[in-house]
Amino acid sequence: SGASGASGASGASASSSGRWRLQRGVPLGFGVRKSMRQGCACASRAASADAAVSHRVDVPLGERTYPIYIGTGLFGHAGDLVVRHLNGGKQVLIVTNETIAPIYLDGMRRAIKDADDTVQVEHVILPDGEQYKTMQVLEKIFDKALECRFNRKSTFVALGGGVIGDMTGYAAASFQRGVGFIQAPTTVMAMVDSSVGGKTGVNHPLGKNMIGAFHQPACVITDPAALASLPPRETASGVSEVVKYGLIRDAELFRWLEDARNVEDIIEGDPAAVAFAVERSCAIKAAIVAEDEREGGVRATLNLGHTFGHAIETCAGYGNWLHGEAVATGTLMASDLSMRLGWISEDLNARVVAITRRMGLPLLPPRDMTPDDFINVMAVDKKNVDGQLRLVLLKGELGKCVVTSDFEKDTLMETLHAFCSMS
Repeated sequence: SGASGASGASGASASSSGRWRLQRGVPLGFGVRKSMRQGCACASRAASADAAVSHRVDVPLGERTYPIYIGTGLFGHAGDLVVRHLNGGKQVLIVTNETIAPIYLDGMRRAIKDADDTVQVEHVILPDGEQYKTMQVLEKIFDKALECRFNRKSTFVALGGGVIGDMTGYAAASFQRGVGFIQAPTTVMAMVDSSVGGKTGVNHPLGKNMIGAFHQPACVITDPAALASLPPRETASGVSEVVKYGLIRDAELFRWLEDARNVEDIIEGDPAAVAFAVERSCAIKAAIVAEDEREGGVRATLNLGHTFGHAIETCAGYGNWLHGEAVATGTLMASDLSMRLGWISEDLNARVVAITRRMGLPLLPPRDMTPDDFINVMAVDKKNVDGQLRLVLLKGELGKCVVTSDFEKDTLMETLHAFCSMS
């Protein structure tokens, strides 16, 4: 099951108080260089990078299997990991945004050059925000790559949150029909969800993430210390995705989040709590992606709350709501509908409401949204089949869900009217 599998992979154990104690993982191996002098230096750096990895989760996709490296302070060793996973060439384009660049860009550039000074390192800085996740802004990445004469063996590094990761990945999938791609997430949302699984893309005025491609990264480099630069609102927004994993797959994780101290630790950036939440979430997502890479079946369950949430983001205007805030409200709506259908208990629905309230996330959609607004946007959701609206809903005990169009539409309207009338 998701609960037992994730626990076994994480190397985490419960203390007598019910809190989680994280244990160090096994150091990774490293290659040998031709020159003995260079080899010793490179080996020393590689060993240092490996020692900084406290957890590793592999996404098992056959020949395209890739690691998720997790460790506090790992960005200081990111250069060695980037060089280890280059796409066969010596060109790296770091894509970041105006918020992250002043904090991490120079350090990332230096780390890569220190690891291999023959690598050409360029960068492009995009505006920050979901409202800039567009085809027009995407062209800035292509412009820079072409100006610098990047070739098919180049590697694009996404240094930022979910927007940067999605756009960089789509650029990497498209540039010269596919180049290398590495994720270096800096938000909870990106660390636990969007950096893993290869979904990339941009938004369209009529729908979120409607233009994109599947393009898996060569690796993911996650440093929980990066969250220190985030405001609490951004961090709490990302925890909504961790809640999602608990609801659909891992009852034990959900119960861990119900302990207010654990959520507080994540929001405050406690390295151990963040590392546990990231590792556990990534282990769940890796297993699902391995089973269904291109979302033909079980991977759709990862969209719990997203159909309602994407409608909120689209109607509110991209960037006015954080993605995790919209997903949190959407998850409440999915839970409410599941309860009205008799698929989950009132108690479980109340627990979902309670954990959302505790994180300070919105409980209701925007004031001016109507049920028709939801229906119109949800009608073009990517999960729909043959014109039938399909939703991810909770069904049965905690940790169970279904993807279905087999629900009473009148009951859906009851949920929409209830939430819109209260907002």
